[in-house]
Amino acid sequence: MKDIVKKPAISLGFIFILFIQHSTSRLSSDAAIQQQSPKYISITANRDTCIGCFLLVSVIEQLAQVHNTTVLKSMELLCSYLPEEYALRGMCTMLAEIFGPELVKLFSHNWNADVICHAINLCNTDPRYPICHLSPKSKKGFKKSIKKAEKIVKQSTYLSSEVISGVLIKICSIPFLKRICEILESSIPLQDFDKDNFSSFPTMRGYDWRGRDCNDANNSVYPGRRPANWDSVQDSNCNGISGVDTEDGIPYEKKFCEGTDAKGIILLGDSAGAHFHIPPEWLTAKTMSEKTFSNLPLAISNELDWPQFSQYTGYENSTIGGWTNSLYLRLRKSNRCNHRDYQNISRNGGSSHNLLDFLKSLARNQQLDKPAVVFYAMIGNDVCNAHADTLSQMTTPQKMLSNVMGTLEYLDSHLPNGSHVIFIGLADGRFLWDTLHNRYHPIGELNKDVTYAQLYSFLSCLQSNPCEGWMNQNETLRNLTTERAEQLSNVLKEIALSKKFKNFDVFYIEHLYQKVISEWTKMGKAPWDLIEPVDGFHPNQIASALGADIIWKEVTQTWPEVFGKENPYNEAIIAKFADQGGH
Repeated sequence: MKDIVKKPAISLGFIFILFIQHSTSRLSSDAAIQQQSPKYISITANRDTCIGCFLLVSVIEQLAQVHNTTVLKSMELLCSYLPEEYALRGMCTMLAEIFGPELVKLFSHNWNADVICHAINLCNTDPRYPICHLSPKSKKGFKKSIKKAEKIVKQSTYLSSEVISGVLIKICSIPFLKRICEILESSIPLQDFDKDNFSSFPTMRGYDWRGRDCNDANNSVYPGRRPANWDSVQDSNCNGISGVDTEDGIPYEKKFCEGTDAKGIILLGDSAGAHFHIPPEWLTAKTMSEKTFSNLPLAISNELDWPQFSQYTGYENSTIGGWTNSLYLRLRKSNRCNHRDYQNISRNGGSSHNLLDFLKSLARNQQLDKPAVVFYAMIGNDVCNAHADTLSQMTTPQKMLSNVMGTLEYLDSHLPNGSHVIFIGLADGRFLWDTLHNRYHPIGELNKDVTYAQLYSFLSCLQSNPCEGWMNQNETLRNLTTERAEQLSNVLKEIALSKKFKNFDVFYIEHLYQKVISEWTKMGKAPWDLIEPVDGFHPNQIASALGADIIWKEVTQTWPEVFGKENPYNEAIIAKFADQGGH
């Protein structure tokens, strides 16, 4: 995130820059980036603002086209669609008034988004490095057009480099977004009054990510705890069950939950597990309206992730295309005593390398808490990176073994006895190129001018491709990336077969997403409907639901002890504590 803090955002573009920054799975630490070549540093310094600028300018152009209006009016229209919450609409309107008339001068020459974004210095123009473009090159010459546009910028009152650097907003200085920036390097809830790593607030790593704290003033009360004195006085584990049955004097927690093998779901994951999602309607001028950005504040406050719909920990019915069919909801349905016992410990860019950095936010006490079913689901970032020499930057099998064993040793010292760890094998990302490369990206759908192949090449030029090895026209490279992914999956498989731990057993599920694709195509469905349309990289809500279904069936059939038997008291719990069923 430190890259983006230094970069000013162009008017409305702060929105797009923020979500693109997250969609490019960052695998390198700041220290590692500093060790890269000057060429790499120069390009990475421009990639976020360049992508964000291109998307913004394209949306403005397309709104003018769709509504047959001026560019200035389309800017005003875009601002009117933004929510008033957190002053987003007012801030947008103010910036449009300042920069709009000056930008119109550039639009009047019919220059495309690439030319405009280079001219105002939001894309790299250093002649030593590639000039990256997504739109078709200008017939008059791309570089010549940039030079002409730069002359206009130099004469502009507001578009000069000095004014841009002094006036345009820095993302992390916006009051609302400043709070987001504070948690980008952390995995604990920002609002957590009793510091038990659980919150009564949904976003900012709150209960969208882990079960809601039912008493945020008492750090001995939190989801997943073994009930204190059978919760006869208060609900110490937040599952909504407390008190004593006056007829027989038995605490309800003891009556309904004792011996039912209650346990929680914990995910150690990457952006797929966090359920990264950029709504395609944000880039679709043809259908854009006030409803389009109604979920923008929520999305930003969750880092463009939607863990509340995740295939592992989702607890809400999805509003982003498809249904929520999470493992947590299934385990909760099987045993209502598991209510609110979930933790989504995932990060965009998560891999075996950096997992220990955010695994420390795990909230599980070996002596006081219930066992847990932990899913290790780093499905791609050990082979996915943005480097041109991508193969050399991939995790080796030896390093994978070391990283994973370090994680398991940490878990063995923190998980209660009787827990389980389930490895999910890496995906085969060749599916991405094979399925999408000749299809139009949402930003290119209106004018049929931007395919996924073009997008992937543009991101590669910027060294911002989230997976250079798979999102690439080079078939040999795609195959080699899959070969490495299989090698790393075999490391996980071998650990599950050969290693023993004191407090948990280990299982392995292979080829999950290959199974998802197979199930979907058997139904006669289009394979591209399983991929997030904006980033062209992540599994979407439909894929997540199918994935959860496959995992549940495989686990219950092969290792029935993991999820346990159905609680015979479920109906009685629901009848007695129905009003405590919410999150």
